[in-house]
Amino acid sequence: MAYKADPEISAASAIRRAVVYIPLCFGIKSLIMTIDDLLDHDIDVLVERTKERPLPRKAISLGRAWLFFGSQVVVGIYLAKMVLSHKALYVSMAVWPLYIIYPTCKRWMNFAPVPLGLMFNVGIFMGWSDISADGSVPWQVLGPIYVGLCLWTWTYETVYQHQDKLDDVRIGIHSPALLCGQYTIPVCLGTAIGFWALLAYGGILNDHGPFFFAGLAAAGFILLKGLLKTDIDNPSQCKSFFLTTPLVGQIILAGLLVDTIFSRHLVGHLLKV
Repeated sequence: MAYKADPEISAASAIRRAVVYIPLCFGIKSLIMTIDDLLDHDIDVLVERTKERPLPRKAISLGRAWLFFGSQVVVGIYLAKMVLSHKALYVSMAVWPLYIIYPTCKRWMNFAPVPLGLMFNVGIFMGWSDISADGSVPWQVLGPIYVGLCLWTWTYETVYQHQDKLDDVRIGIHSPALLCGQYTIPVCLGTAIGFWALLAYGGILNDHGPFFFAGLAAAGFILLKGLLKTDIDNPSQCKSFFLTTPLVGQIILAGLLVDTIFSRHLVGHLLKV
């Protein structure tokens, strides 16, 4: 989106940033999951879906797990300082406390997808500030998209949590699945539509064209169709819906790429001619 908005950004610099951010995203996700496993190991052993994870089944000791976490932190901070701009690093630091807060949420509230969405989706601000010449961020464009992405996180995470709802009740922990109960599908339809609408609004503000909106429409169709077909009392269906999440994102990304390449290169070339 930044490449589309700023003609001063070269294709080479955009590709270089993408090459950096892909492994960075995997690394951050891995770190968050390590924290989650460490702080939840006493709960995971009581839940059918998670009791075979390494810590609950004692495939690795708690001490070694903390050592692995420490190595991730050291390497992660070093790489972040090496490859990120100061602005992108500061933006990411704003959500670092949530890495610790999120795994504890199920112990005291039903809204765990909220901090999850806030920390997962902050990359949109990091990426734009990182690639723009002056480090600026168009908050009026990315703000609505950020809220929309958080609504998407709520959608897939709430359905996903229905896999564990019987164990959650037995153990006495909280989840959005228990909060929404039989109203999960209507609530998630609302958040899914909100996600779609806010992304469309951001696309309009950033002057995207038909390829982006075609991708968004296709992704929205898959998301809503999958949601309406899901039986929240069937764990395998809840998992199946959750696993469509990458496909939804990939379709939106493909639409963005085609739209941006078309507008920056083909249309720009025709205008010069």
